[in-house]
Amino acid sequence: MGIFLGIDGGGSKTTWAIGDETSVLATGSAGPSNVVRVGAAQAREALTTVVRQACENAHVSPAQIQRTCIGIAGGARPETAAIVRRLASELISGEIEVVGDMVIALESAFGEEPGGIVIAGTGSIAYGRNSAGETARAGGWGFAISDEGSGHWIGRAAVAAAMRAYDEGRSTRLLECLTSAWEVNNREQLVLAANSTPSPEFAALFPAVVAAAESGDPTAEAVLTHAGSELASLAKIVLVRLFLKEPAPVAMSGGVFRNSALVREVFYNALRRQFPEIAVKQEVVDPVIGALELARRGAAHS
Repeated sequence: MGIFLGIDGGGSKTTWAIGDETSVLATGSAGPSNVVRVGAAQAREALTTVVRQACENAHVSPAQIQRTCIGIAGGARPETAAIVRRLASELISGEIEVVGDMVIALESAFGEEPGGIVIAGTGSIAYGRNSAGETARAGGWGFAISDEGSGHWIGRAAVAAAMRAYDEGRSTRLLECLTSAWEVNNREQLVLAANSTPSPEFAALFPAVVAAAESGDPTAEAVLTHAGSELASLAKIVLVRLFLKEPAPVAMSGGVFRNSALVREVFYNALRRQFPEIAVKQEVVDPVIGALELARRGAAHS
């Protein structure tokens, strides 16, 4: 019996699924392992935890894992993939494939069929593949210049929106939620934290923005509405490039979509207005299942 491991190495957490040829034996999560975001040492620590958890839960040894597929932001870059593959090879002995996180998300949503996926986690990206096998992407160029609608983007935009509200003399519950999330005492300390070097963990503010929006705070609602629109804009770029002649479905993935009904609603409505023939999957896709399936498929084809 073959044993296969799928890993989704995110910037906030790492999820894993271990299985045989037909079933999932166990799933779990560990700390972040996006080597670009957290560095090789922390990524190795997270991967070590993943392998230990997976083997313990599935009652197998690392040597029994036939093939592993790791999806990670930046995994399409050879230099990033080489680092991740080296780290993983120190822990498991089977074949190791490293791909971009959008590849495992698309696999989880549509298998080998055409479709588009928009990921909004710590970062963001849109990706798709048509029936001719052509692919296209939009976004995902890093926090400083891209990743619109992501958890990092939302956190940074929320701080900016809260301070604009202060400048204009408007009260907003968002400011209170943000200071609490970062465990600072007032807006001055929030500003100092936001402008510190290295850059703070803006994505950690995302739950606070959601909480403020769900309490009816209009400033927080505006930030999440903008995020949904930005994510729809990324999707539209991919749709125009790949699917004008053959409409294909679109799916959502990542913690921003999973945890904000407002972002999902804005995203869905924006796409449907411009592309009424496009079906948008309502459920949020779990990419790690795609990673597990790619590990199985790679073994079958090798």
